[in-house]
Amino acid sequence: MTLLPAPPVGGHTLPLAHGLALHGDRTALVTAEGEVSYGELAQRVADTARRLGPGRRLVLLPGGNTVGALVVHLAALSAGHPVLLVPGDHPEAVEALTAAYDPDVVAHPSSGSGSGSGEWRIEERRTGSAHDFHPDLALLLSTSGSTGSPKLVRLSYENLQANAESIATYLGIRDTDRAATTLPMHYCYGLSVIHSHLLHGAGLVLTELSVADACFWDLFRTARGTALPGVPYTFDLLDRVGFAEMELPHLRYVTQAGGRLSSERVTEYAELGQRRGWDLFVMYGQTEATARMAYLPPELATAHPEAIGVPVPGGAFSLEAVDETSGEDVGELVYSGPNVMLGYAHTPDDLALGRTVGTLRTGDLARRTEEGLYEIVGRRSRFLKILGLRIDPQQVEATLDERHGLSALCAGDDEGLALAVVREPGWDERRIRRRVVDEFGLPARAIRVHLLPELPRLPTGKPDYQAVRALGRPDDTDVPPGGAGTDDLCALYARILDRTDVTPDSTFVGLGGDSLSYVEMSLHLEERLGHLPTSWHTTPISKLRVPERKTWGRGRSLETSVALRAVAIVCIVGSHVRLFEVRGGAHLLLAVAGFNFARFLLTSAERRERVRRTGRSIARIALPCAAWTAFAILIGADYDLSNLLLLHNALFPQDMGPGLHLWFVEALVYILLATLALLALPAVDRAERRFPYGLPLTLVALGLLTRYELVGLPERSQITDAVTVFWLFALGWAAAKARTTPHRLLVTLAALATVAGFFPGEPRREAFVLVGFVLLVWFPTLPSHHRVNQAAGLLAASSLSIYLTHWQIYPILDDISEPLSLVTALLFGIAYAKGADHLTRRLSALPRLATLRTGWPGSRRKRS
Repeated sequence: MTLLPAPPVGGHTLPLAHGLALHGDRTALVTAEGEVSYGELAQRVADTARRLGPGRRLVLLPGGNTVGALVVHLAALSAGHPVLLVPGDHPEAVEALTAAYDPDVVAHPSSGSGSGSGEWRIEERRTGSAHDFHPDLALLLSTSGSTGSPKLVRLSYENLQANAESIATYLGIRDTDRAATTLPMHYCYGLSVIHSHLLHGAGLVLTELSVADACFWDLFRTARGTALPGVPYTFDLLDRVGFAEMELPHLRYVTQAGGRLSSERVTEYAELGQRRGWDLFVMYGQTEATARMAYLPPELATAHPEAIGVPVPGGAFSLEAVDETSGEDVGELVYSGPNVMLGYAHTPDDLALGRTVGTLRTGDLARRTEEGLYEIVGRRSRFLKILGLRIDPQQVEATLDERHGLSALCAGDDEGLALAVVREPGWDERRIRRRVVDEFGLPARAIRVHLLPELPRLPTGKPDYQAVRALGRPDDTDVPPGGAGTDDLCALYARILDRTDVTPDSTFVGLGGDSLSYVEMSLHLEERLGHLPTSWHTTPISKLRVPERKTWGRGRSLETSVALRAVAIVCIVGSHVRLFEVRGGAHLLLAVAGFNFARFLLTSAERRERVRRTGRSIARIALPCAAWTAFAILIGADYDLSNLLLLHNALFPQDMGPGLHLWFVEALVYILLATLALLALPAVDRAERRFPYGLPLTLVALGLLTRYELVGLPERSQITDAVTVFWLFALGWAAAKARTTPHRLLVTLAALATVAGFFPGEPRREAFVLVGFVLLVWFPTLPSHHRVNQAAGLLAASSLSIYLTHWQIYPILDDISEPLSLVTALLFGIAYAKGADHLTRRLSALPRLATLRTGWPGSRRKRS
């Protein structure tokens, strides 16, 4: 077995990283791609350590739950290089800390280096080091909530080793255990899971999948997972996926840290563990203590669910009196032990410092019970003094939870409190505010309550108090012209999406944006930013930036999907008016509908939520159509009950009369219903997540069986039947998931090959559909002008209403003037859409009516 390089002279290394080879052929890592033994891991760590060289250098590592990132981390620690571990999913933090600490080496994931065997690229910024290091310095971590801050925690090799040994002791970790990496590696809790299990030769189920993902549980069962760590939000997700009913025969223990879990939830999960044969360990810790300071023995969890327990092996607590408390039994919790950090670093010069702290003042207020257990009763640093009253936000949260069953986060300043509360039946802002007023004596004007679908969370699952504070700012629905600051953009999102829970970390898709609001939002963003960022709809608001070279001139860009919807609806109406002859608009819109379906409905949400959103999307298409059809029948239109029920195309496929007018809407509804049925199947849902590009291509292939009449079907109207046009929807879906040039080429070639001949004797119609599809695939935006953008936005956002109403509107003026007839039909459809939107907004306070917002495929999505 290849040995690791010798430790640098005068330095230290981490024993658990240096001794991997001692565990031989035992399985170290289980990934979706396969297993990695300790021997293989030790060899890769040794090879990477040699690449890093013998002289100590500062290694900046964007952390991730991947083999490549873990290898670089262990290699640096085994060879004595201090590691600056930063969030791999936070490029701004990487950039900020690189600028602040000028690392000697920066590790980067190479193309394809997922959780499998991909090597990481080592960028050597210099041959030696620009820094002086203390011999004990091993690791630099950001404290929770300060991922981009230059304030770092300095941890020693002794800190890391001692804490890993302590955790392994009280958890009783065995070499047969396999723990899932449900938390990020750059988060001290997630890193402690890795270190404590590698110390004892146990296995890691290495994955970046969420516990809300069915693929996670497939991997966990296959790997015979025994340990499941989580923060409070993880347990909310476990509730959603039916964890209590899961068959997990190898699960030995569940651990919880990263914030307070309510005593009711502790009791609930402790009792569940007793029934299912696993233990619940409630733990308490801080980055400054490497990870863990206390744990609650599982046998005490049901009797003392409110306690953090006893100090970890090797550690000790004391209570120091503080002015903020009343009562002699409460004081600030102070921890001592070998896992207490060396101190903080604020600049590169601090890397040469030795130990500057001996004990850790946690900032938490605690008491010791008669049973010798410690309980946290408040947070010293979070006390606020509002109008002369001392308020503990944590106590406000606990009161709402324990007395009223409301999940809340509370933050604020000396001006007032901001409360984010999960919406519950029977509770509104006024009632919640009154409870806080009555119980804490604050005036109502000092309390701002915001009802949300879910509480704002950091990527680690911990409460996002910064987002809660942002909610406490006065509402700003009037966005200043040209305003492009984060606050202005948050106000813009809140106004257009009619949401009160918008924060800088929100995304358009995450806030439930659909293809209707997408049109309006894209135009406003382009106006404010001077350009439209790529993938803006999935980008957090805080990362939307004005380019360094502003383009505020007359030139603008327009989303291609928006432009196609506008052009298609004008061509549809204009061709029906016979002002010109440009057909194929409805078929192009089917491809655009598939494109938008993939972008707005196929998110990372769990399967049941996807199905619910698709159902709501169908309702937002079908219900407005049925409403207008009923009105059209009343005024004498040649529709019947089959049109009202959207069944005409299914019952009378050969009818080419007025009943055929709504074929497009019927076909789209049928296609979405079929897609909903498919995605409701767990196997199909998993397949879509694993093969987001391959699945729609498979559906295209299936759709071509009917497009080319290769399967026996009753005689039908080929170009207006859902069965025979389904492949266009699937092709648009595949186009949205095409991420590489080969993918786009394949989709384009498929369109060229299959659209040709679909409209016999109508080459111009085929060309129109093909040109539109090629633009959709290859050009995310098109050059435009701000006036054109405004017109295109109105037409695209109103396209469904225009399609529904134009059949009854354009004949009114058709004999007088064809251009006037076209303009009138377009304007009436726009006015109808605006009126319906206004009515929906007024009714949005009524939950049962809020889902009737009209629009193309899309859904309002709860914040995840």
